[in-house]
Amino acid sequence: MEEPKHQIRARYTDSTVTVYQAYASHIGLPAAREGRFPAAWQRDRMTWIKPSFLWMMYRCGWGTKEGQETVLAVEITRQGFEWAVAHACLSHYERGLHADQAAWKRQLKQAPARVQWDPERDLRLQPLAHRSLQLGLSGEAARLYADEWTVSITDVTPLARTVHAHVRDGDLEAARRLLPPERPYPMDDGLLAHLRG
Repeated sequence: MEEPKHQIRARYTDSTVTVYQAYASHIGLPAAREGRFPAAWQRDRMTWIKPSFLWMMYRCGWGTKEGQETVLAVEITRQGFEWAVAHACLSHYERGLHADQAAWKRQLKQAPARVQWDPERDLRLQPLAHRSLQLGLSGEAARLYADEWTVSITDVTPLARTVHAHVRDGDLEAARRLLPPERPYPMDDGLLAHLRG
């Protein structure tokens, strides 16, 4: 069955959703050890969270890109995640969705979160036809994410390396078995209507 073009897919429980980020080791290792972001993590900068493990692997090159060597699985509250999505603005102007470019720019400037829909990736990190949610948090949303929404932080760099090794060896089935299970996230369509470009 064909995947909807714009759909949030994630690993989640009744109360939390897992998102991924990658950092240099001086940020990522203390975050995983302490279960919260260290003081060196800049709360006044935009931070992008990704519910898709494979899109994160594409972005960080399986944890090999400079400054992205530590891959984190960050479990956050579903309440916080849904607040961010509800208060987000698309990161680009979309005719028919926004009144005009000026209205979109005003909305973008005021929104504590922004959304990009980027092509989902397969195990070889090639683009797929459907999209994956990237959620950018700034200002209030970034502070809430770091200090209130975060439930746990796990270093999944070893997992990334093992999956990558299977892909390099051509054993895609072994790689697929290790992927975190992601399924459609149960969010009211009305909450996504303003974000479908």
